[in-house]
Amino acid sequence: MEKLNLGFYERKNVLKIAKELLGKVLTTNFDGIKTSGRIVETEAYNGVIDRASHAWAGRRTARNEVMYKSAGIAYVYICYGMHHLFNVVTNDEEIPHAILIRAVEPLLGVDTMLKRTGKKQLDRTLTSGPGNVAKALGISVKDSGLNLLGDKIYIADDGFKYSPKQIAEGPRIGVESAGDHALLPYRYYVRGNQFVSGKRN
Repeated sequence: MEKLNLGFYERKNVLKIAKELLGKVLTTNFDGIKTSGRIVETEAYNGVIDRASHAWAGRRTARNEVMYKSAGIAYVYICYGMHHLFNVVTNDEEIPHAILIRAVEPLLGVDTMLKRTGKKQLDRTLTSGPGNVAKALGISVKDSGLNLLGDKIYIADDGFKYSPKQIAEGPRIGVESAGDHALLPYRYYVRGNQFVSGKRN
């Protein structure tokens, strides 16, 4: 299994990267405890031209400043005051593209994930939805800005690939305030996978 290199994240097309992240393995290694899951759902956010993006129209805040940094780092923010959401920063510095990891299929460290989430047994709710992904994998807002080429949080390729027929696309979830941009097909997911949040045709 090889970590994705900087070149993977530096590419210009955030939609292509979001789609190609499906099947890759998101891994965390905190205090010597590893947990991982295969990515099965992503959402792309296309920077300053995307009304659903935190960086729409060049907006810059203390929270989203990390989006303007170089590619291959983590952008983690808190939603609704409680959910920590993990995103991957892509493209060049000052171009605030990001990809939200919405769901993973658990692979390594399920017992640890259950402890972190307070769940009794493995079911689809463990890592379905971005808040659950971060909680199960131990990711929090304190990890925003971490380099994904390091050892604490990284994404790797183990050679597994979904076929084009297995991959679906559709509108993003929870961005209704973005107007017509809420309808853009910037969400990618694996058809029929039980861990996908929302629609799973």
